[in-house]
Amino acid sequence: MGRWICCLCSRVADPLMLLLVLALGCNPSTAAAAAAAAAASPSVPHVKPSYSFGRTFLGLDKCNACIGTSICKKFFKEEIRFDTWLSSHLKLPPSSLLSYSGNYTDDAKSWRLVDITRLTSKYQHDRADKRICTSLLRTRSCSLERALRRTQRFQKWLRAKRLTPDLVQGLSSPLLRCPSQRLLDRIVRRYAEVPDAGSIYMDHLTDRDKLRLLYTLAVNSHPILLQIFPDVEGWPFPRYLGSCGRLLVSASTRPLRDFFGAAPEVAADLALQLLAVLRSMATNDLNYFFYFTHVDAGTFGVFSNGHLFIRDASMLGVIDKEEGSQLIDGQQEYKDIFSCLTVDCQSAFVSCDSIRDQHSLIMVCQDLLPKLLSGKFLPPVQESIDAFLRRCARGLGDGSGASEAMAELAGILKPLRSCDSRFAYRYPDCRYSDKY
Repeated sequence: MGRWICCLCSRVADPLMLLLVLALGCNPSTAAAAAAAAAASPSVPHVKPSYSFGRTFLGLDKCNACIGTSICKKFFKEEIRFDTWLSSHLKLPPSSLLSYSGNYTDDAKSWRLVDITRLTSKYQHDRADKRICTSLLRTRSCSLERALRRTQRFQKWLRAKRLTPDLVQGLSSPLLRCPSQRLLDRIVRRYAEVPDAGSIYMDHLTDRDKLRLLYTLAVNSHPILLQIFPDVEGWPFPRYLGSCGRLLVSASTRPLRDFFGAAPEVAADLALQLLAVLRSMATNDLNYFFYFTHVDAGTFGVFSNGHLFIRDASMLGVIDKEEGSQLIDGQQEYKDIFSCLTVDCQSAFVSCDSIRDQHSLIMVCQDLLPKLLSGKFLPPVQESIDAFLRRCARGLGDGSGASEAMAELAGILKPLRSCDSRFAYRYPDCRYSDKY
């Protein structure tokens, strides 16, 4: 029944009709009558909220590519519920919004806030997906799954026993610009949307599993990073709760932009946490070097306990310091439809050799720390902070490495933060140890 529902939904254009079809047992004629009655009656009785994710909300959807994934099961069991657009009007969320507040449960008893995110980049998802039909089939609409299955790249994936660098060459995700075999094995071994995960070989992936993984890597690697570097192992990401196509559910955070006007002690605390995240991304036990290709006010987020995390990892690149990149010369320049789902096909890739250890710190000094720290403190402390940020934004031309520069700024900021219940992630430990 679930598979038939997902196929039917791709043919229903009106959101009201779509949700009534789902609510009334997928009988189109009954749904049509109900829709007409609802439109004619000025006093529609309040009905149970519908939490259908909708066909047009997924991306890799037409017809049933998401059936069987954890997120699809959660939506159909109503264990993920949207919070701010509800059912008396029976509308899907507006396409202009990329993130929605919702609720999530594992046991149908306790609920927690989540972010339900539509994964996009330069192009809105509907425009990008139409490119698939026009590029591959020369039609205005099509089954995305069927069209992508015909591509040369996916046929290579079907034959492959192991995810190797040649299978991801030309994908626009920063995660895959400098791929090592060790990193690709980690992606397969920790891919959470298949049973029997744990092997570096792809024997346990069905054809549809491979298509989902390829499509996700091509569209936005954020959910993959949350799976392969999970928060429970100490990585600074929110917890992954499920994804398919362009839809992702993860633990809720407030974007850093909400704290640009925060009190001085809060701003100092967040800036210190941001420096700690950058430090862990550059130096860690697994010997991966993480770098940002872009940062903005929504890149980082803050949990209710005051803990700062990377909220959007889509612009995060990874360099394996043990193995290095295993793409041979010219492979990065390969382009196909999977290279163009979220960026202009003519976009040039950044060379892995051009990334310095100060790369991410300089971006943060240019775009985030001034908004967080400017005008917050008394002189001469503010003057010291401003002088450091100007020097850092220009590239740390004095020869300082990233570690030395971060230690310098941390030394200025640490005396400025306080220890109280607003900082629950380190309170009351901070009362007994300078470590916190």
